[in-house]
Amino acid sequence: MTVFIFLASLLGCIIIGVPVAFSLLLCGLALMVHLDMFDIQIMAQNLIHGADSFPLLAIPFFVLAGEVMNAGGISKRIVDLPLKLVGHKRGGLGYVAIIASVLMASLSGSAAADTAALGMVLLPMMAKVGYAPGRSAGLIATGGIIAPIIPPSIPFIIFGVASGVSISKLFLAGIAPGILMGAVLSFVWWWQSRAVGTAVSEKSASSEVWRSVKEGLWALMLPVLIVGGFRSGMFTPTEAGAIAAIYALFIALFIYREMKFSDLFEVLFSAAETTAVVMLLVAASAISAFLITLAELPDMVVAMMQPLVGSPVLLMLAIMVFIMVVGMVMDLTPTVLILVPVLMPLIVDAGIDPVYFGVLFILNCSIGLITPPVGNVLNVIAGVSRLPFEECVKGVLPYLLSMLGLLVLMTIFPQLILAPLRWIS
Repeated sequence: MTVFIFLASLLGCIIIGVPVAFSLLLCGLALMVHLDMFDIQIMAQNLIHGADSFPLLAIPFFVLAGEVMNAGGISKRIVDLPLKLVGHKRGGLGYVAIIASVLMASLSGSAAADTAALGMVLLPMMAKVGYAPGRSAGLIATGGIIAPIIPPSIPFIIFGVASGVSISKLFLAGIAPGILMGAVLSFVWWWQSRAVGTAVSEKSASSEVWRSVKEGLWALMLPVLIVGGFRSGMFTPTEAGAIAAIYALFIALFIYREMKFSDLFEVLFSAAETTAVVMLLVAASAISAFLITLAELPDMVVAMMQPLVGSPVLLMLAIMVFIMVVGMVMDLTPTVLILVPVLMPLIVDAGIDPVYFGVLFILNCSIGLITPPVGNVLNVIAGVSRLPFEECVKGVLPYLLSMLGLLVLMTIFPQLILAPLRWIS
């Protein structure tokens, strides 16, 4: 009955259009009434406690860094460097989109923001030389979902807070899978581009390439700074967020000089809006998480899947299918906040590495961002490209299938994640 109350109240509210954060609050209220322990003070305390977390401070800092990068010309230079290096090759703009996606992912950590930024810059260029609009939009949308995997990743921060797993280890564990995602996309794009006749730009002169390298070097130093800080233990993810924001502001204001002090208010306001949405979700989920634990829902899930505990691979496959279904209709952040408290006891009971599970969880949820019927990143690329949603779905399908194949491989072979993590650590 408790499971029914939880699902009916949460999904019912979402279906009728109640925002997810308020759906979580109403779900918590329904559970409190069902458990006969309604107390408004408990709700208030958990709401405050949910947002009162030092690691969560990393979110506004990284969001601010991403906003500054877009406003300060850093994103533009990230695109210009691969354009000079591989833009002249057959299908070159596709490779530019993939390389830029990986580089942008190491700067912002936001799938929607990266997709919008790259789409606005690259889609007109790809259309001009004869690329199929739907295929170009699908490639850029899929490249955008690399952002939640490569550090600094906001979803990893939320997962770490919800599960108690080291955020630094999650960041380091995401590097190799993110690069693998880029490699898989490159292979699929190469396969599709073999027989396509598109115009090829002239090869850039060495002086132009060197100028792009020099201009982009300041931006490219940011991921080196962040990963190097984790690797050496110099700072925590929260401190890394502050350093990233200050570094991005310094580059935008004093090096590239494309952002003025008068632009700061708009940038700060935009970052505050994004942070407020995320933090309200996190705070609201704390109430549901508290009551889920009190109602022993994790124990019920463990009991249901107990027959699979002895086979970690089968258990992970079953969990991945479950997350995939949820991710098709729910955004990444609420999926993490709702499911992680329920599934983590099962993962611990089965002896599965929680960092490995965290990477697969976020990768699965990221794929949900380009999966219909909802697909938030699909909606972003449809808006930027001005293409019908259905055409974007057709364009993204080959890349979506390749990402699902990579997810299955990583589920069956955990060493694809754990071996590079051990080497990096």
